[in-house]
Amino acid sequence: MSSPDGSGDRRSGRIGIGLALDSVHFKILDILRTQGRISVAALAQRVGVSRANAYTRVEALRADGVISGFSARVDHARVGLEICALIFVTVRQELWKQFRTALAQMPEVEYCAVTTGQHDAMIQIRVADVAAVHRLVTDQLSTIPAVRATETVIILDEVLRRPYVLPSTPGSSEPTPTTPPCTPGTSQFGMTRFIRAADGRADLRSGTDSED
Repeated sequence: MSSPDGSGDRRSGRIGIGLALDSVHFKILDILRTQGRISVAALAQRVGVSRANAYTRVEALRADGVISGFSARVDHARVGLEICALIFVTVRQELWKQFRTALAQMPEVEYCAVTTGQHDAMIQIRVADVAAVHRLVTDQLSTIPAVRATETVIILDEVLRRPYVLPSTPGSSEPTPTTPPCTPGTSQFGMTRFIRAADGRADLRSGTDSED
């Protein structure tokens, strides 16, 4: 591996136990993103290093926590979960712990994140049909005292999903998409409107005070 004071295209800064990532590490991560079961010999050939070097680098990535684990990817439709939905939740601020605990008991929940804006959290679920989405929202989420309101969006098509994202580099195998210039009078499909967190939280607190 490169020495700490070496130059070149190493990323600035260190991570975890002190591993400095260079271009070879990123090439390895890029390959493992789609071929997690590739042999060390094949990986070394793809990256252009010796087998011992590839093995050492992968083990260093694992020991440093850059690679946190390996898992299988499942075709959700093949296991009967054809519907994916996003549920935006407004949470009573004093009951966050209850909200987190309740979500952990719902096997339909694939992902949850705290967000800025008019809502407090976004939940991604996978279920068999639209009726199951309705049941989860009305029979489960709405009965949690921590939940003030919900807004549900059904995913029509998952256009792109990567196991993980890597920083864009000049030598990346995937081109970085460019944003077309905005033309006055035309709609920008896919653009996101961000609301300052302070405004959303202020409205939430005032709404909570008036109701309680």
